[in-house]
Amino acid sequence: MRRILLFSIVLISGVLLTGRLFYLQILDTSYASLSENNAIKRFFDYPQRGHIYDRNGNLLVSNQPSYDVMVIPREVKPFDTLEFCGLLKMDKEMLINRLKKARVYSPRLPSIVIPQLTKSEYAYLQEKMRKYEGFFIQKRSLRDYQIDFGANFLGYIAEVNYKDIEDNPYYQSGDLKGRTGVETQYEKTLRGIKGVKYIQKDRFNRDIGPYKNGTLDTLPVPGKDLTLTIDSELQKYGEELMVNKRGGIVALEPATGEILALISAPNFDPALLVGRERSRNFTKLYYDSIAKPLFDRGLQAQYPPGSPFKTLNALIALEENVVDSEEAFACHGGYYYGSHGRKLGCHHHPSPLSMIPGIANSCNAYFANVYRRVIEKYNSPQEGMDVWKNHLESFGLGGYMGTDLPTGQPGFIPDSKYYNRAYEYPKYKWFSTATISNSIGQGEVSLTPIQLANVTAAIANRGWFYTPHILKSIENQTDLIPEEYRTRNVTTISPANFEPVVEGMFGAYNYGTAAGIKIPGIDICGKTGTAENYTRIDGHRAQLTDHSIFVAFAPKDNPKIAIAVFVENGYWGSRYAGKIASLMIEKYIKGEVTRTDIEDYILSNSLEDEYAKPLSGKPFPINDGKKISGVPKKTEL
Repeated sequence: MRRILLFSIVLISGVLLTGRLFYLQILDTSYASLSENNAIKRFFDYPQRGHIYDRNGNLLVSNQPSYDVMVIPREVKPFDTLEFCGLLKMDKEMLINRLKKARVYSPRLPSIVIPQLTKSEYAYLQEKMRKYEGFFIQKRSLRDYQIDFGANFLGYIAEVNYKDIEDNPYYQSGDLKGRTGVETQYEKTLRGIKGVKYIQKDRFNRDIGPYKNGTLDTLPVPGKDLTLTIDSELQKYGEELMVNKRGGIVALEPATGEILALISAPNFDPALLVGRERSRNFTKLYYDSIAKPLFDRGLQAQYPPGSPFKTLNALIALEENVVDSEEAFACHGGYYYGSHGRKLGCHHHPSPLSMIPGIANSCNAYFANVYRRVIEKYNSPQEGMDVWKNHLESFGLGGYMGTDLPTGQPGFIPDSKYYNRAYEYPKYKWFSTATISNSIGQGEVSLTPIQLANVTAAIANRGWFYTPHILKSIENQTDLIPEEYRTRNVTTISPANFEPVVEGMFGAYNYGTAAGIKIPGIDICGKTGTAENYTRIDGHRAQLTDHSIFVAFAPKDNPKIAIAVFVENGYWGSRYAGKIASLMIEKYIKGEVTRTDIEDYILSNSLEDEYAKPLSGKPFPINDGKKISGVPKKTEL
């Protein structure tokens, strides 16, 4: 019995062991997979990033080869660190720190040791890298800028961080991706698809050829080329005009909403953010908190729109039937209101004025009367204010318009809830005169340059617009543009009501505030603006030098360009902004500039001394820290 039991135990154990060995060696492939992972290495073949062109087919951005020294920490064998550091031109401490960082990221996956070697550095190192196990050179492509302007909308590419890798498994340590501008907005389109090569290794970790004869390898798919709506010549000219000035310019094609120029000043050469000096240069730009070259003023700066906003108040008044284009209002140096005799100041011009000459001469008294009638048409100022805001929102104001660029600000259009909170309603009542500064584009109203350019395009089109966008085509295919940029937006203003406003803007160039900057041979419609500029100093609202603002479109009929120009601390509208807008319009339509007198003035004058002034000015008391309209205003042009 014992013999049978012992024999049974041996037999059963043998069967179990045999079965287990059969399972492990024949059926279970997990260990084979692990072994394969140890013997087969995956290498990426990086694609060429898509090129970027302007609307006329001019190449803006191409590629140049770059080489990164990579490391796989677990494959590193003892080596002469001093000799290696000498080859890479780095100190030993930096090398050790980067190796530690690489091991933390992953012992198995490659990490960058030295990024972006030049061709000559690569050629020198290529043969010597065999001595250093675990290290290899990875070829990539960097951006090669064909222009030295447009950095604000082109953006730049940079190495991915841990969050990028966590959020998207496509990226590995050392990969590059778009960080700002077009580069980040169209990252997936531009980057292409990485190819993969599987290389088999022997037990000494030496390459012995492609795994399975390369049948699993894939080729890289190049990124797609983009054509932008930008006119590079107009962009370059605009940036030249804004040298030694700060501000934003946006030019649009009214018929399509395409962005012709997107200028932020000061700007910088995009090549500064390419190569091994990228990090150092970026740090300098980032910490320039005075000029703020990385701040895109065309999309992000929120300014009081000043007198160009009067055109919107005129349109709303016509649509609300509270005035017609013939009714005139008297102006005695301004508009007086309130029980304390407050005055909304105005400059000298003929009086009384109706709508068309009121726009041409930028009369504050006219628009104060018109604005009050809109608000007071309804049973309460709250209702009137919300009707007023609804009209403005139809022009894309009071919210981010949704352009195909990754940055932007919404500006601000106040409503009844805002003023109810500010005046603690119903404890204290407020009326139309409390918000009178809205009539001339001051007070609580703020717009970005691209919003004001879009308003100007809508006026040029007599009531409709396309959402501004910068992408014209992908691989010359226009049908890939999102539908939202091919959909016409219609304002709440009837087309017929735009004609008096257009005539008023045309009059500004012919006999009004912009008469001195007329361009021969082009019918331009424009509006000057001088926006008061405030800051907070020691708890007070201090007034600084005014901003110079100008909007225009041309020609008057079948317009080809609409433009908004903001020049910070530029005094009055026609001094800087109006001249710059006129020159850019002529440059775009004619292809040349004939008003060289205006051009010489702009190119030879600087506002750097103005920006260097200390932050001081006449303080205005603030009502409990709230920003409330109704403080006395000086001349608005």
